[in-house]
Amino acid sequence: MGITVNGQPAELTGTQTLSAYLTKKMDDLSGIIVEYNGQIIKQDQWATITLQEKDNLEVLRFVGGG
Repeated sequence: MGITVNGQPAELTGTQTLSAYLTKKMDDLSGIIVEYNGQIIKQDQWATITLQEKDNLEVLRFVGGG
């Protein structure tokens, strides 16, 4: 199944929730903002979204600094 992540094609094997996908791809999920098909999704909703063919994700990490 093909999706787009940050403008790049990505392949999924089997059915995955947004939460499972991000946990598999990233070591630390703190400071992560996800746009799913044009809508910002709060972290407590990630487990309720099952990724589908042609979904579009934008994943951003905010870090502090000075």
